[in-house]
This record gives sequence, structure tokens and C-alpha cells, in this order.
Amino acid sequence: MEYTERRPFRVLGLQQIAIGAPDKSHLRALWVDLLGLQITGEYRSEAENVSEDICTLGTGQARVEVDLMQPLDIGRKPAVHIPPLNHIGLWVDDLRAAVNWLTRQGVRFAPGGIRRGASGHEVCFIHPRPSEDYPRSGEGVLIELVQAPAEWLSSNP
Repeated sequence: MEYTERRPFRVLGLQQIAIGAPDKSHLRALWVDLLGLQITGEYRSEAENVSEDICTLGTGQARVEVDLMQPLDIGRKPAVHIPPLNHIGLWVDDLRAAVNWLTRQGVRFAPGGIRRGASGHEVCFIHPRPSEDYPRSGEGVLIELVQAPAEWLSSNP
């Protein structure tokens, strides 16, 4: 498919990967204890049915989060442990422009719209599955779009 409308945003890099399991202590044993990542934050949300440890790799603009997640209630949705590679996050330079443009291109977004995410940045999610009205999706992968910090934008003209 050819797009005639110019894309009004840029993807600047990988912001995070989020990995889920029924019990995140097993994830911590690998990612923290064996691979040496540091837990730099925690996030808990009843609405999103998640308890997560936020770990990091790298520094500066090469810093990537590795979020280790488990559901608060394993029988409730969203099931943050299914699939185990829950989602990837991408830094974008203009989140609102990205959402508006991608919606016009037929991309399906998950419910919730633009909101503050676990790391404090504005985020929204591209749905992993298409719908009749929105035929474009993550094709099985949940994709988080994350507004890049202002200081990054000045160094990535």
C-alpha cells in the first residue's frame, strides 16, 4: 500500500521490552540475579492488572527498559503474562501526531488512548490484532508508542 500523506513523526529508538510471567520472581532470577540488570523502579496498577519491576540496560539515549511483569490477578484481563513477550516500546518524537496519522492509515489502537505510562512518559498502544474498521495492527505484537523526552528531541533533529 502506498501512503500519499507524509508521516509527521519519527521513531527514535527502542524504549522498552516487557516480559510477563505468572510469577515475576522467576524473571528476576534470570534478568537481575544472573544477567545483572538493576531494578530501577516498580509499577503497580489495578486497572492494568499488573505488578512490574522496571530494570534498565545502557545509559543515556541508548537506555532501554526491561519490564518484568506479573498479573495481580491471574484470572483477570489484561493477562500481562500472555504472551510472555508482552510488548515492545518505541520512542517517538511526536506521540499525538503519530496516533492521529496512524489512525488515518487504518491502524488499530488499544483502548485507553494516550496516558501516562509506568515510567512517567505519555504512551499509547497499537493493538496486536486488526479489526474490521482498523485493518492494520501489530500482527500479534502489542506495540507501545512512547513520547520521547524534550531533551532527546533537541539532540535528534
